[in-house]
Parts: sequence; C-alpha cells; structure tokens
Amino acid sequence: MHGSEVLGQARAALEKRANAAKAAVFRGFFKETSSDVFLGVPAPAIQKIAKEFEALPLGQIQALMHSGVHEERSLAHAILRRRFSQGSAKDQEIVYKFYLKNRTAIRSWDGVDDSAPYIVGAYLLGREKTILSTLACSERLWDRRIAIVSTAWFIRNGQTDVTFRIARMLLHDPEDLIHKATGWMLREVGKRDLPALKRFLKAHHRTMPRTMLRYAIERFPEKERRTYLMVNKPRPQVKS
Repeated sequence: MHGSEVLGQARAALEKRANAAKAAVFRGFFKETSSDVFLGVPAPAIQKIAKEFEALPLGQIQALMHSGVHEERSLAHAILRRRFSQGSAKDQEIVYKFYLKNRTAIRSWDGVDDSAPYIVGAYLLGREKTILSTLACSERLWDRRIAIVSTAWFIRNGQTDVTFRIARMLLHDPEDLIHKATGWMLREVGKRDLPALKRFLKAHHRTMPRTMLRYAIERFPEKERRTYLMVNKPRPQVKS
C-alpha cells in the first residue's frame, strides 16, 4: 500500500476516536497553540494507533509532525518513541537524527514532554551531550524545553550533573514554561539525590524564578517550603 494511503488510514483512525467534549477540555491546557485543531483523542488511544501504524514511513511521520491537528503530532511522537525503543542501534540513530531535524514542528509543551526524554535523552545516555547546551541557548522556547526535559532520562538512570548544568543555563529564562520544566526536573533530581538538590538551591534559590523554585521544592515539608520562598525575590513579569 502507498505511504500516503497508510497516512490517510492513520488520520482516519484518529478521527474515528474523536470526542468533541474532550477536545474542548484539551484546548484549555494548550493556550500557546490557539491555532491547533483538537480531536479529543486520549493518550491511551493514540498509543494504540501508534502500535498499529508504527511502520509508517518517515516521510509520512514528518507530515504528521507538521500537522495543525494536535493529536496527529502526538501520534507522530508516539510512533517515533516506539520505533526508538524497539529498534536497533542504527534504527535509534535514524530516529534521533530525524527527530532533531524536524523538532521545529513542535509547538506545545506536551510535544516536548512526550518525546524528548524517550528519544533525545535515551539516545544521549552514555554519549556526548553538547547538543543539549546548544539547545538550551536557542531562541526557540521548545528547543530550550527539549534541553532540560531530555535530562529526565539521565535522572532515571542515576545521572544528575547534566540536569544541574542545563538548569543553571536556564535560571534567567524569560518563559514560564521553561521555569516549570526546569523546576520539574530539579524536583525529579530531589527524589533520587535530595542533598544534591539542596546544594543547588542553596546557591540559587534567592534569585531563581519563583515558579521554578515552587516546582523544585514541591515535595518539601511546608515549613521548609515557606523558608525558601520567603527569601526568594519575585521577578517582574516579562511581557510577551
């Protein structure tokens, strides 16, 4: 069967599971993608469709990645995740390079979070990670989020130094979505190495973005959280 026909079938599979009520709810979570079309297909259903269409050619996956339909982009990421996790070393390299080449198609926080750790992070584990510093310096919000969220895979494997390095680079980032992502990764570090997180906070908690700090200390006892927040200097809001 021709690739475009299979792509049409994948899109039809998503549309078959569309739910208008859920679509309205989903839209509320993605204010930065006001132009997106939402079908209201839940993540478990997307995963099932990804399994069915995991052999979709890369050219058709690229079309999904650049789609204005939110769930089509999610499907592309789910297929790439499956291809990476189940592929050979060569297959993984192909998926990683394809993902980075097409990362400009990402335009929402979930597009980063459901793909970057499982592709970029997984590929870079045990490899040179300079690309993450490059992404952290990018003008693109989503590149910077890829840089920090990819480190979730390293944290899972007991490596925290890269998370701290990228977090330092993002301490003065103007975007709230970066503050949240960085605080989230710092919190994940704290689950595995609380003393290391507290050393980082000792150096930066007074001046780091307040949202980043709140996320990082979310699991701390209430009294300790108040102590950190009391001396944190609120930053002026950056107008976009």
